Amino acid sequence: MRRKTLLICLVIANISMHAQDPSFSQFFSSPLNVNPALTAKINADWRIISNFRDQWIGPASPYATGTISYDRKILQNKIPNVHEEKNTLGVGGMLMYDYAMDGIVKSQYASANISYDIVLAKQNAVHRLGVGFGATYGRRTVDFTRLTWEEQWVGYAGFNTNLPSGEAALSNMKPWFSASAGLVYSITSEKTNFDIGAAGFHLNTPRQTFLQDKNQRLAMRKVAHANFETFLKDELVLNVNTIYQYQDEAKYYSFGAGLGYYVAGHPDILVNSGIWYWSNNAIIPYVGFAYKDFQVGLSYDVTVSKLRDATIKPKTFELSIILRGIKEPINVIPCPWK
Repeated sequence: MRRKTLLICLVIANISMHAQDPSFSQFFSSPLNVNPALTAKINADWRIISNFRDQWIGPASPYATGTISYDRKILQNKIPNVHEEKNTLGVGGMLMYDYAMDGIVKSQYASANISYDIVLAKQNAVHRLGVGFGATYGRRTVDFTRLTWEEQWVGYAGFNTNLPSGEAALSNMKPWFSASAGLVYSITSEKTNFDIGAAGFHLNTPRQTFLQDKNQRLAMRKVAHANFETFLKDELVLNVNTIYQYQDEAKYYSFGAGLGYYVAGHPDILVNSGIWYWSNNAIIPYVGFAYKDFQVGLSYDVTVSKLRDATIKPKTFELSIILRGIKEPINVIPCPWK
């Protein structure tokens, strides 16, 4: 029975990893995981972002995901038409880990992106079009030494893990490479900003499986997203954003809004809060704080799926940390994307 249960867990883990890449409740604070065209689309010269997600905490912590990314504008004023007021060229990279089954299944990713953003029109508002391309290296492993099998059962003494498992068909998959691409269209005025974009990840659908099945491939992930920011008052800013993702029959959407408030007498301090809805999964309250070029956000997933009826309630926390570097301060609209 234990062997059967473990096999089922492995198959479910394998299917789920094929079905959907790691995702964040604070998708607006993980732009390189949303669209390569968002690389270097920032109100700064460079940006560092780190995300941490601990999902379904209970008697164990079955899922944990983390990232760190860096992106920046390059060659500003070095090549024709590439500077802040006109077109921008950007590069970036991201490292990500994802642990499942309390670390028995581990995934590591490394990606590199390049983007180019051009001005289409500049009248009452600036219209821009950005395009981005990326490449990702991925590796997934299972620690089979932490699993026990029927062939290792020795009676009342339990399991002897030194005995053969009898599961020769199971082995770790080979590393894989995949390609991504995306577009972003933006409209920006003095007090308002709107972005809408679409992206595709794993365009080459690389092969990956723990079961040596040549037909098992990593499905393409398709993403559509939009965000809107505007000043309601001089000290109050509204952020609204949404995302839709589809991958191998697994799909979800999320939408929500937040308000940011500049503390009176302290124009370098911004506090914000909001709430988002993750389709049929969770309601996500969010609180954030920004001081100059440093920003931090914390969210908690209030489960609304059938998991809320479990004896031990699942708990999911997420933390985002953003640091931006600006050579010359500029008046911009606070935007989690940027």
